[in-house]
Amino acid sequence: MNLQSYNDQDLVKLYVAGNENGLQELLRRHKSKIYTSIYLLVKDQYLAEDIFQDAFIKVINTLRSGRYNEEGKFLPWVMRIAHNLVIDYFRKEKRTPIITSSDGMDVFNMLHFYDESAEEKMLRDQTHKDLKAMIHLLPDEQKEVLLMRHYAELSFKEIADLTDVSINTALGRMRYALSNLRKMLKTKEMTYKG
Repeated sequence: MNLQSYNDQDLVKLYVAGNENGLQELLRRHKSKIYTSIYLLVKDQYLAEDIFQDAFIKVINTLRSGRYNEEGKFLPWVMRIAHNLVIDYFRKEKRTPIITSSDGMDVFNMLHFYDESAEEKMLRDQTHKDLKAMIHLLPDEQKEVLLMRHYAELSFKEIADLTDVSINTALGRMRYALSNLRKMLKTKEMTYKG
C-alpha cells in the first residue's frame, strides 16, 4: 500500500480505522514543519522535542476519541495544538518578556537602579510583578503577540504565519498591547500618587 499518494484526510481515516501506518505517514510528512515552528518559538532543541511529543499525544488522543473534525485541515490543526502548548509553556514559566515603549526604550530599563536600598529593591520587584500581572490582563491575541515578539524574539512575519493572520494584524495587536500596557501603567502611577 503506497500511503504517499493518500491525502491527509484519508490518512487520518486510515489511522482512526486502526491502521497505525496512517499516523506514521502523517508524521513523516509533517514532522519537520511542526517541529521547526515549535523550535522557532522556544529556541531549545530538547524543549521543542518535548512540546512536539506532547502535541502528538494530544493529536493521538483526539483522533482515538473520535473528536477530530477538522476536515482536510490536519496540518493547521496540529500547528494550532503545538502553538497553544508553546504559549502554555511560556505562561507556566511566567517568563517576563522585554517590553518597549513607543520610543524603543525597554520599560524595565526605564526604571534606573544603581546601589539600591531595600526599599528601592522592593519597589522594583513590585513593579516587575505589576507588569507581569498587567501582561496577563491583556486580551489573549495581544498577550500572544507580545510574548512571541519580545520573549521568543520572532519577527512579525513569523508571528503572522504562526497565528494565521496578516502581518498588519500582528502589528496592530502589538500596538494595542503596548498601548493597553501604557494605560495600565498610567492608571497604576495615578493610584500610587493618589
